[in-house]
Amino acid sequence: MTDPQASTASDLELEETASIARDLIRIDTTNWGEGKSRGETEAAHYVEAKLRDLGLEPQLFESEPDRVSVVARVPGRDRDKPALVVHGHLDVVPADPANWSVDPFGGVVRDGMLWGRGAVDMKNMDAMMLTSLADVIAAQGAPERDLVIAYFADEEAGGVLGSHHVVEEHPEVFAGADTAISEVGGYSITLGDRRAYLLQTGEKALMWIKLVATGTAAHGSHVIRDNAVTKLAAAVARIGSEEWPVRLSATTDAMVAEVARFLGVDPAVTGPDEVALATGSASRFIHAALHTTTNPTVLTAGYKHNVIPDAAEALIDIRCLPGDEDAVLARVRELAGDEVEVVTSFRDVGLEQEFGGPLVDAVRDVLGRHDPGAPVLPYLLSGGTDNKALSTLGIAGYGFVPLQLPAGVDFPAMFHGVDERVPLDALAFGRRVLGDLFASY
Repeated sequence: MTDPQASTASDLELEETASIARDLIRIDTTNWGEGKSRGETEAAHYVEAKLRDLGLEPQLFESEPDRVSVVARVPGRDRDKPALVVHGHLDVVPADPANWSVDPFGGVVRDGMLWGRGAVDMKNMDAMMLTSLADVIAAQGAPERDLVIAYFADEEAGGVLGSHHVVEEHPEVFAGADTAISEVGGYSITLGDRRAYLLQTGEKALMWIKLVATGTAAHGSHVIRDNAVTKLAAAVARIGSEEWPVRLSATTDAMVAEVARFLGVDPAVTGPDEVALATGSASRFIHAALHTTTNPTVLTAGYKHNVIPDAAEALIDIRCLPGDEDAVLARVRELAGDEVEVVTSFRDVGLEQEFGGPLVDAVRDVLGRHDPGAPVLPYLLSGGTDNKALSTLGIAGYGFVPLQLPAGVDFPAMFHGVDERVPLDALAFGRRVLGDLFASY
């Protein structure tokens, strides 16, 4: 797993954004979910110190021991303008070192990229927030408007101990804010020989459910028709193989139309699925936005080879368009059947924002200055972010982490993937673009 050609901290001078991102990657903030986590305390204190170095007074909010979020307000030059929330999360999903070519928490620099868990999701943005803010303060003394800089805990488990906790218990820290930017948007995609940028203007709704089947416990040699595992397996197969039809919302309709126009095809002739699949690696996100997904993720049953268990459970990850939650859940219950109980473990809202307005115009303007001629396209995220929690305060959230990526990089595959990595020059690009946005918007 060790690469003798990989650069180490002692033999490489990194641009500051990459250096901070590397430091954060080296702080293991793994979040396994269901309350099991290494915690965000060390990373929270790291960003707290960086914010204090900028003359700010960050607040730390601990929802449970070691589950710490950080929020700081940056006064703007025009205090009459609504504040912009700029947020990241400090936790990461697990990484199995056996599957990686580098230490996932080593912050390795190799082939012009920073490697490690969180390099994309989302310690890259965590670092860009700090360096771009420092640039604006150094150059102009303050951003154009108030910024609320937030680093949340627990995003990878739904944000209950992070963004939702801060929003519910300390909503005053977001006073005066009407918009927010965060992860999973702003990066470039290559369509043919042209580059475009995706601005995330919506998110699917999220439901995590548990299927529970019960039966008769018995010796493995017996004839048992009342088998919990058999019942569960059939239900999981039905739900996981359900072919959900294309359904367009306002966001996905605009997304398909804009992508089709960019590709020079007629969306009335070329169907939404075909348009989405023509976006290359970006289709991982774009195609999934057109359909509900019901993916089995965890199976649990039994404790010994020759014992038929009396219970079996499965976890299902459901993502659907905003407003479809009840209809989708009803269909899932129908697919599960009468012998399998469906328990909703977690449910969060879907979001859709207008692809227009002052923030969208500002994003177009700054990207136009840094990559002239590259269009900005709307899209609906098939996953979810902490923007869901902020939406309960009336704050409109967008995905904007500006990264100019080389053609051929399968960026969506990096999210929660093996050998997660981000180009060093993309981090520097993001720093410049974010700094321009903070200075001008």
